[in-house]
Amino acid sequence: MSADTSDMSSDRSLINQLLIAMPGMQDPNFSTTVTLICEHNDKGALGIIINRPLDLKLSGLFDQLSVENPDPTAAASSVVSGGPVGAERGFVLHDLDHCFENTVAVSDDIQLTLSRDVIESIATGDGPTKSLVAVGYAGWDAGQLEEEMLANTWLSVAATPELVFDTPFADRWDSAARLLGVNLANISPDA
Repeated sequence: MSADTSDMSSDRSLINQLLIAMPGMQDPNFSTTVTLICEHNDKGALGIIINRPLDLKLSGLFDQLSVENPDPTAAASSVVSGGPVGAERGFVLHDLDHCFENTVAVSDDIQLTLSRDVIESIATGDGPTKSLVAVGYAGWDAGQLEEEMLANTWLSVAATPELVFDTPFADRWDSAARLLGVNLANISPDA
């Protein structure tokens, strides 16, 4: 995975944009979601849904990885469903406090890591100050996301670390839209 945007001008790339599902979104995988786009190039796009917490805490993930004596604060953190693709794969969005293997810069403030070393550092309490662990991701084939944007399936706004890491999950959809000055309650689901 790389943040290569070859053959796509930077003004068309949606990297570091939050995709806000329109109220009329029919796909249950994306209804009322906010998705951070982490990679977008001429081959497609990859994003992580940031507002779908699972009934899984990091303690369960630490158990699966046989981590001994994990940090209790980290163990109590929620894991989110990052999307319907590759639900067996883990992804960690985090701040820039640390460098890990297999890390991609999403922005100047947010990185995406796909390697186990970030989970181990979170478990020991030595990980990034801010992080969000997801299982699965959202993926689009070449041109698919652009078509969905033209069809008004999504609103988009530049991501902020505060929304990605600090805003309560239940508030992220409305909060992301408010970054655009939009009240989703005033948008018709039939638009």
